[in-house]
Amino acid sequence: MAVSLREYRARIRSVESTKKITRAMELIAASRIIKAQQRAQAAAPYARELTRAVSAVATYSNVEHPLTTEPQESNRAAILVVTSDRGLAGAYSSSAVKEAEQLAEKLRGEGKEVDLYVSGRKGVAYYSFRRREIQDSWTGHSDQPTYEVAREMGEALIDAFIAGTDAQRAERGERGEGGGGTQRPPVQEVHMVYTRFRSMLVQEPTAVRLLPLEIVESEERPTEDDVLPLFEFEPGPAEVLDALLPKYVQSRVYFALLQAAASELAARQRAMKSATDNAEELIKKYTRIANQARQAGITQEISEIVGGVNALADANAANE
Repeated sequence: MAVSLREYRARIRSVESTKKITRAMELIAASRIIKAQQRAQAAAPYARELTRAVSAVATYSNVEHPLTTEPQESNRAAILVVTSDRGLAGAYSSSAVKEAEQLAEKLRGEGKEVDLYVSGRKGVAYYSFRRREIQDSWTGHSDQPTYEVAREMGEALIDAFIAGTDAQRAERGERGEGGGGTQRPPVQEVHMVYTRFRSMLVQEPTAVRLLPLEIVESEERPTEDDVLPLFEFEPGPAEVLDALLPKYVQSRVYFALLQAAASELAARQRAMKSATDNAEELIKKYTRIANQARQAGITQEISEIVGGVNALADANAANE
C-alpha cells in the first residue's frame, strides 16, 4: 500500500503542475482576446467602406476588369486556409482545415484543380504530413497578425489570379521572381477559409470567394423619390479599379486574419479552462483514492498489531 500511496501522490503533483500551466495559458488568452476583439472591430468600418467603394465602381462602370469579370471557363482555383501557429486551442485549426477540405472536394467535383495557400504552422503541418503541395505559406503571426503579412498574402493571391498575362510575367521577370523555374498556371477563382468570430462561445469556420469580385445588382426599380448615385471616375474606371481592388483583397485578408486571431484566442481560452477543470477533477479523484489507500494501510497495520497481540496472549495463556 505504501508504494501505491507514493504513486498516487506523484500523480497528484504531476496533475497540479499541469493545472498551473493550463490555468496560466487560460489567463493569457483571456487577457489577449480583448485586444484581438478591439482590433477586429476597429478594422471592420474600413473593410466595409472599401467594399462599398469597390462595389460602386464595379457596378456603375462598364469596364471589364480581370478581377471583376467572371471567366468563361474555370478549371483552376486557389484556396487560402487560415489556421493557427500553436496548438492547445481545441478544434480550432482542425475545423478550418475540415472546411477547406470540403471546399476543395466541391471544387474538384466541378472539374477544377486546387492550389493551396496556407497560413499557420498547423495547416502547413497537416498538408505537409499528407504530402499535399503547398504553393505558398506564412507562419508566426496567427495570434497577432499584421497588415504587412496580409498584404503579402493578397499580392500572392492576385499574382496567381492574373499570372496568365504577358505583362504580369514580364513584371515577375523584372523583379527576379521565379527566375529559372516554370510559371504556375493561372487560377480563375480565389477562395479563403477562415474562422469567423461570433462570440466567446461560437467561432464559425467560413469559406468566402475573394476573386473574381461578386457584384450583386438589385433588380428593384427605383421609386420617384429615390435619387440615383452619380459617379465620376478620375482618371478612369479602369485605373480606379486597378488601385482599389488590390487594397480590397488585402483588407479582406487582413480582416479575416483579425477574426481568426480572436477566434483562436477564444478557442484556446475555452480549451484551457476545460483542461483546468478536468485537472481539478482528476486531483480530487486521486486525492480520494490516495486517502482510501492510506486508510486501508492504517487499517491493515492495526489489524496486524491486534492479531499479533492476540497471538501473543494466546501463547502466554497456553504456557501457563
